[in-house]
Amino acid sequence: MESKASGRARIPLHTKILIGLVFGAAAGITSNALWREAPALGWVVQNVATPVGQVFLRMLFMLVVPLVFTSLALGVAGLGDVRKVGRVGAKTLGFFLLTTTLAAVIGLILVNTVRPGDTLEPAVRAQLLETYATQAAERVGAAETSGFGISTFVNIVPRNPLDAAAGGDMLGLIFFTLVFGMALTLLREEVAAPVIRVLHGVAEAVAVMIGFAMRIAPVGVAGLIFSVTARFGFDIVKSLGLYVVVVLSALIIHQFGSIGTLVRTLGGIRIGSFFRRSEALMITALSTSSSAATLPTTIRTAEQEFGVPSKVAGFVLPLGATMNMNGTAIFESITVLFLAQVFGVHLGLPAQVIVIVLTVLTAIGAAGVPSGSIPLLVLVLQTVGVPGEGIALILGVDRLLDMCRTVPNVTGDLLTSIVIARSEGFELAADGPRVEETAETIAIPGASPVAAASGADNPGPHGAGGRGPAA
Repeated sequence: MESKASGRARIPLHTKILIGLVFGAAAGITSNALWREAPALGWVVQNVATPVGQVFLRMLFMLVVPLVFTSLALGVAGLGDVRKVGRVGAKTLGFFLLTTTLAAVIGLILVNTVRPGDTLEPAVRAQLLETYATQAAERVGAAETSGFGISTFVNIVPRNPLDAAAGGDMLGLIFFTLVFGMALTLLREEVAAPVIRVLHGVAEAVAVMIGFAMRIAPVGVAGLIFSVTARFGFDIVKSLGLYVVVVLSALIIHQFGSIGTLVRTLGGIRIGSFFRRSEALMITALSTSSSAATLPTTIRTAEQEFGVPSKVAGFVLPLGATMNMNGTAIFESITVLFLAQVFGVHLGLPAQVIVIVLTVLTAIGAAGVPSGSIPLLVLVLQTVGVPGEGIALILGVDRLLDMCRTVPNVTGDLLTSIVIARSEGFELAADGPRVEETAETIAIPGASPVAAASGADNPGPHGAGGRGPAA
């Protein structure tokens, strides 16, 4: 009896999350079709589904700051020589720019070919502007307050790192952590070792807390998806159908075409194997609409599924969650051209080159939270002469598109960690057996979240934190 129970196959975590996603979406769509105006449905969304989903999201966001600080500091310290940190950092940022620019170009080619803005009826445009006028005004106000320019780069250096962490200023937190990690590499070993041990201890505690959060992931995902689909009417999708199709098509082309090709040619991993082993990551990104909230899953996927060393994953992935937004670049480039077509604003080749540059820069500066790119998108619109209030036209479908564009955002981060690790000479688990993502495998006692299943605490032939040949 005991041997039967122990031999019984457990359902992997990513399968449980997928079941929660499908169940929540089906229940939400059915409820929207049958009881769209019913007060009871609104009560269930407000008092049951939304709170359950928000508890899950808040648990993930709660861990972002300690996870970023510990993983990035340990990653930089693990790289050792400051010159090596600079080399890996330059390669990482260069690859971010490459994939984000490629994504923006794909979006522009598609929107120029299909021209979805030419098909939107004036009556529908007026109705959308009226319906979402209040939300649009809030986003325009946020854009004017935030600004974007040389001050954006000055503000990367925080006055107070604790304020940056508390205020969600991830670029400021990352800058402080990078400098802190590099300082550790310059200290004498007997001075740096106790600090690194403390960081490992905090990282291990964070790993256990991630395990707590992921245990409720299937229920949390179901609540998040139900909240969206129960309130999400399909009338607005019909009105903006061609625009939605163009955005989703560009996201799919980049996800399976560009990223798939790069992971095969530069990462040495078969395309099917890459996406199969990234299922949990993509499902989590889709349901949370947040690169930051997905970061724990991204790190775990890179290390456990692909064997990316902890010092590389801990360095690249926190940066990617803030700076590498492939899907956002696609969304912004298409939206700018779509709204220009709607309002009859001609954007020639020079203007579209400016759109690409601004899209890449604002995608880097966008917050890795749901709809974090909208205020910066307003700035791009105003820069090229398109009314910022026009953002009202797409707010009705932004939640759906936000979910979808987060997937290439995080898979682009994963791709970068794989490419950088391979370029540094680490041997990856190219097509090895998958690690089953049960809740128990998320938190591994005695190993940090960036070290789990990667052998980071057992130096391999590549040095401290390195990996030996993949099994």
